[in-house]
Amino acid sequence: MIKGYIFDFGGTLDTAGCHWGKMLWHAYQRQQIPVTEQQFRDAYVYAERTLGSEPIIRPDFTFYKTLDVKIRLEMEHLCIHEAWDADEQEFMNGHKAVLDDLYSQVKTITAHSHDVLAQLQKQYPMVLVSNFYGNMKVVLEEFGFTEFFSDVVESSVVGLRKPDPKIFSLGIEKLGMQPEEISVVGDSFYKDIEPAKKLGCHAVWFKGEGWTDKTYDETVPDKIITDLAQLL
Repeated sequence: MIKGYIFDFGGTLDTAGCHWGKMLWHAYQRQQIPVTEQQFRDAYVYAERTLGSEPIIRPDFTFYKTLDVKIRLEMEHLCIHEAWDADEQEFMNGHKAVLDDLYSQVKTITAHSHDVLAQLQKQYPMVLVSNFYGNMKVVLEEFGFTEFFSDVVESSVVGLRKPDPKIFSLGIEKLGMQPEEISVVGDSFYKDIEPAKKLGCHAVWFKGEGWTDKTYDETVPDKIITDLAQLL
């Protein structure tokens, strides 16, 4: 009997299960940024590592501003490594085109997530557990999610990162329930589903387009969804 939920944010509530690397790459393609997927992947990994190791994202940054910084880091890397021979105007135009493309998509997806969470909240207490940059509360306000979560466990605040099960243990404590009474919903098999199952929680895998073609044992999650509304 499920009595409460723990939700992931990135890749779950904002991209409908699609890995953020793929979300970005598809936007680069739509906006005709002239780089290969491997060149983009190298830039993506560079930007993620930079944001993870340096305090570039401030606590007051919105999601839009966070995405702005992330894309700028990627594109600067592409230019520095001569993958993209863009002058200043082309760089600015490409950056804005990809940023606005992605943010428009995220707004549409989070609006759908908002509708589902509003219905779930009527019956279940919910906590958010996320690997994020320290500005999660501002981002939740930006998309109107604040009212849905009784608490937020954010990696950069608590000093733990998924897939460490300890970060989910904090979420369980916040809900004040037994693990078997909680369902964890996330897009990442190894960052969300596996640690949730290790702790004895139920696990719902929001399966979308992954960063790689790796296959997983689909008997591990208790449920697999392709639309958040399937939780209802």
